[in-house]
Amino acid sequence: MADDTGQTPAQRIAAGYAVEGGALELGTVVVDGQVDAEARVRIPLAMLNRHGLVAGATGTGKTKTLQALAGQLSDAGVPVFLADVKGDLSGMARPGEENARVQTRVKDTGDDWTPTAYPVEFLSLGGKSSATPIRATLTQFGPILLSKVLDLNDTQESTLGLIFHWADQRKLPLLDTKDLRAVIQHLTSDEGKADLKGIGGVSSATAGVILRALVNLEAAGGDDFFGEPEFDPADLMRQVDGKGVVTLLELADQAGNPRLFSTFLMWLLAELFEDLPEAGDLDKPKLVFFFDEAHLLFTDASKAFKERIEQTVKLIRSKGIGVFFCTQLPTDIPNAVLSQLGARVQHALRAFTPEDQAALAKTVKTYPNTKDYDIEEALTSLGTGEAIVTVLSERGAPTPVAWTRIRAPRSMMAAMPTADVTAAAQASPLHGKYGTTVDRESAYERLTARIAEPEPTPEPQYVPPPPAYEPEPPREREEPGFFEKAFDSPVVKSFLRSAATQLGREVTRGIFGTRTRTTSRTRRRS
Repeated sequence: MADDTGQTPAQRIAAGYAVEGGALELGTVVVDGQVDAEARVRIPLAMLNRHGLVAGATGTGKTKTLQALAGQLSDAGVPVFLADVKGDLSGMARPGEENARVQTRVKDTGDDWTPTAYPVEFLSLGGKSSATPIRATLTQFGPILLSKVLDLNDTQESTLGLIFHWADQRKLPLLDTKDLRAVIQHLTSDEGKADLKGIGGVSSATAGVILRALVNLEAAGGDDFFGEPEFDPADLMRQVDGKGVVTLLELADQAGNPRLFSTFLMWLLAELFEDLPEAGDLDKPKLVFFFDEAHLLFTDASKAFKERIEQTVKLIRSKGIGVFFCTQLPTDIPNAVLSQLGARVQHALRAFTPEDQAALAKTVKTYPNTKDYDIEEALTSLGTGEAIVTVLSERGAPTPVAWTRIRAPRSMMAAMPTADVTAAAQASPLHGKYGTTVDRESAYERLTARIAEPEPTPEPQYVPPPPAYEPEPPREREEPGFFEKAFDSPVVKSFLRSAATQLGREVTRGIFGTRTRTTSRTRRRS
């Protein structure tokens, strides 16, 4: 029924989603069970670097929403990164197939649906996979992120940081897990006790705990991931024939190691933050990063780790990067991070347990007031492929809450055959760049060689007898010259100490303790 302005509730809600620039079409407004194909719900492209959340229980349509958003971003020339946790997004490389359900959804959403294939890059997180394996070195990964993977407490994390610092100062590259294992074994050996004592604040017992955690990581397949050639996040930001490349990351053998998977995604974000120049507000983002299974990142995370995530999400906006966290419950995301997210696409929630009901109540409080829906009832009544949506308008204000029927993806909504994924991965230029493991000299080889080298036996040397003592006549004390006076100055001494410290610092680390571009990737490219 129309109001005093002659608009129906659906039209009034849709008016809040009107845009002048480019936008992603999410779907159309539903009110009282009726969908209005003309009442469009959109996300302005210029607001995507304000980040977002896609949440909902299993089977409510989150994956199809991600697929539809990724396809439209690719059409707009925006590269996309997606973690393909369940392995069912590979169909984006094939055009979709029309059927009765698609036809119904197309009619409801007023979509000019056309089967479309997208340029897709298939990567895997190490392991034995049909996709191109990618890796990171431990030196680049840094002690803070590695501590999350190893499930270390605050004391152990500090100790690992000191061990990294010692290796940095000794110019011992930590490229793979055997390098770090060799360093820890050296520091806990009789030969390395002096080095361990010199680090300060490091006990052999704590170093032993870290070593055992590292061995467990290797047994779980982590040694397949850490190493070279190291992945360059710039390879995520490519276009093919004007379309943004959709990069799909499958887990391969790391499916049982969620800490490594989720922390690797955070490493990618940290690398992008360190590498990219300031961009300010753009008409469309440089890259949109979908962070699937986001709850894994925050589970048992330290306060310091969460603070760094919050800082990265807050600052990476100015680099032109949009981040969407994907999870089952909004309460999986810390409030400090949730407050940074401008777009909310909330699929149906279940309220079967007291914990579910508490999470539902908290979720309801995060939405703007609306006279069109009972939010709590709506969140438990949504159908598959429907969501409660609110985003930021082009002027940065929250849009009205909209019960939205989501558009159908235009690509194939099923997994590609493994043989086709393998063929596509091997035909990619990235396969030649990252497909073969490189094992160059690093900490393991240098420490092993040092242990294997026998101590040189000094040859006896002739020592002449001391000359007869003849006292020298006293000499007049000379006045110190200019350079002697200068180098004796406390100011100059302080400057030289500072310069020596800077020259001796082999590794400069960024917000997450990752090695920064100026001391790592730039050197490798030069």
